[in-house]
Amino acid sequence: MKKGDMKYNAYVQILKEELVPAMGCTEPIALAYAAAKAREVLGSIPQKVFVEASGSIIKNVKSVIVPNTGHLKGIPAAVAAGIIAGKADKVLEVIADVTPEDIINIREYLENTNIKVRHSESGVTFEIVITVIAEESYVKIRIVNYHTNIVLIEKDGEIIHRIPVLGESEEGLTDRSVLNLEDILDFANTVEIADIKKVLERQIVCNMAISEEGLRGDYGANIGSVMLDAYGDGIMNRAKAKAAAGSDARMNGCELPVIINSGSGNQGMTTSIPVIEYARELQVGEEKTLRALALSNLVTIHQKTGIGRLSAFCGAVSAGAGAGAGIAYLLDGSYEAIATTVSNALGNVAGIVCDGAKASCAAKIASAVEAGILGYNMYKHGQRLCGGDGIIGEDIEKTITNVGRLGRCGMKHTNEEIIKIMVGR
Repeated sequence: MKKGDMKYNAYVQILKEELVPAMGCTEPIALAYAAAKAREVLGSIPQKVFVEASGSIIKNVKSVIVPNTGHLKGIPAAVAAGIIAGKADKVLEVIADVTPEDIINIREYLENTNIKVRHSESGVTFEIVITVIAEESYVKIRIVNYHTNIVLIEKDGEIIHRIPVLGESEEGLTDRSVLNLEDILDFANTVEIADIKKVLERQIVCNMAISEEGLRGDYGANIGSVMLDAYGDGIMNRAKAKAAAGSDARMNGCELPVIINSGSGNQGMTTSIPVIEYARELQVGEEKTLRALALSNLVTIHQKTGIGRLSAFCGAVSAGAGAGAGIAYLLDGSYEAIATTVSNALGNVAGIVCDGAKASCAAKIASAVEAGILGYNMYKHGQRLCGGDGIIGEDIEKTITNVGRLGRCGMKHTNEEIIKIMVGR
């Protein structure tokens, strides 16, 4: 693939669009971002707040700690943090600069303000609508389809900003349909390192930092630490444990930023940390490490394009397969090895459900990374899951299409039942 070609430029841009920093679980942060933007447009602290959120947003906010709030959880906490201390221009790092005084004020605002939350019935998988009111003035903000996609800003009956919403397409982003595994591998082998270095080096620094913090601290169920204590520090276990440790920290209040993938910090860590660990173990050097990360990230994004950003299909599965692809690239590098690894991984753990963001995400990450590594070792021993066996297609692109169909369409009812269980209905 040549620099300057349309597809080359698209692949570089996709990495830049997807691999961005976020503090905390991205769904509560998206709520905080919308709330901060609403307060900014309103020009004052609102006296009343109304929140409408799709079921998948409610699911992913219910059990996770909102960073920089003194360990508060839930939609009202995320919204209050955005209103009181948010800086909308920092987007998914909207509540990164919270002071101790801000935390006190967030709690006071929660106690004294009527923040009503309602389940949106629009049918859109990813939707946040926040209406803030002060005196006789109001502002409404609507986000759909991805975390920073503000499609409506309305103030006192005047439309300040509107983007037409065409179903669940991702307006304003580079077309992901250009992705396929053969071209992703070609891109990873030929891309000029300078074009991807900044975005991927930032991923290495941020995601490894929160992984180490997860191992040092006491976060959630401490899956990463448990795995190292129970199974040792060999490279296969270390790759799984360090990815899990990053999630341990992130799901449970750590205030370090993560470089996300497909809108998810957990997916960003899962697709990168195991590859970085293997690259360091193999001492392959900076260039090959960055090429492997370009591949693992794009393979994850390719899978998630069909599934959608929020689903009952656990995103760690796609990211674990992406990590397996990156590891296969480091150990072998052939298209056959990478394609077989991804297919084997997806045939293994594609049934893991997403029941919201919380401590157990770290355990699911460990299982998904294990599947990715096993997928490569199966290939190495001449074993593969065959087309026609379950959801496995006759080639890797068909398998990825099948998984996308399963995650986006087949698991809609599953998602609804998970949400009902979680809210006690």
